[in-house]
Amino acid sequence: MRFAFVMDPIQNVLIDKDTTFVFMLESQARGHEVHYLEMEDLFIERARAMGRTRRIEVRREYRNHFTFHEETVGALGTFDAIFMRKDPPFDIPYLHATQLLDLAQQEGACVLNNPAGLRAANEKLYALNFSAVIPPTLVSQSSKRIKDFLEELGGEMIIKPVDGHGGSGIFYVHRHDRNLNSLLETATREGREPIIAQRYLPEVRQGDKRLIVLNGAPLGCTLRVPRADEHRGNIHVGGTCIKAEVTPRDREICRELAPRLRQDGLYFVGLDIIGDYLTEVNVTSPTGVQEIDTLNNVRLEAQVIDFVERSVEERHRQRV
Repeated sequence: MRFAFVMDPIQNVLIDKDTTFVFMLESQARGHEVHYLEMEDLFIERARAMGRTRRIEVRREYRNHFTFHEETVGALGTFDAIFMRKDPPFDIPYLHATQLLDLAQQEGACVLNNPAGLRAANEKLYALNFSAVIPPTLVSQSSKRIKDFLEELGGEMIIKPVDGHGGSGIFYVHRHDRNLNSLLETATREGREPIIAQRYLPEVRQGDKRLIVLNGAPLGCTLRVPRADEHRGNIHVGGTCIKAEVTPRDREICRELAPRLRQDGLYFVGLDIIGDYLTEVNVTSPTGVQEIDTLNNVRLEAQVIDFVERSVEERHRQRV
């Protein structure tokens, strides 16, 4: 098969951590032809989704992890599968890229995740569709309303931006913090932009779980444990990955989400779970596969590429 990966610059990939990289390695090992694009390589010509692609060879060699081969300009619909793996933020160029990939999908490519689903699923707000499994949450730009909510929660909570990513802009706040008013003014841009306020879950000290989900079913997970001086478990701010098991509660959360995820074409997602609660649904370029592989001596990427191959074959049968 011919696979195309829309992603961030390959030069900056961390070969022992990047999930997209291990998808490419697995695809290549199976004999599939792997092509590389960045978002600026996408364009539309005569109402067709087009791209400047480069066939790429990847390997686990530090500072020598890829080689570009021939470059081609052609219709994206000729690829069997296109992996949309550009990291957040979800900005206007990203929105336009998903609209272009709609055309590629209509022309025959299997796009993962579904471009319409990517547009529908703000990674912070999408979880609000599943009220039974999320902590008490408020979305507002009113400092007064947010402070009232803080009191309802007992005087402590987490605030985060609606369009944040990678732990950026997340704050733990409490009623006695003399910076509270200033924090809320800054976070809401003086009341012009809504933010998310959510009950503080003390279980985060034991770890923020990243649960990898494929087609609604859990594949594996890791706990990202924050540093002693941090409330965020994100790896790039110093969190440590430790081995974890998929619990009955994790499976319950997946069962709650699965029908909607499948409906929206969000086949590969990363759930953030603290204690018993879902806090985020990561859909753009979920990470964690290599960390889970290492901790559990597994190869989650093999299951993902199995699924992609089956999806492509089913799509081909439907088009015959």
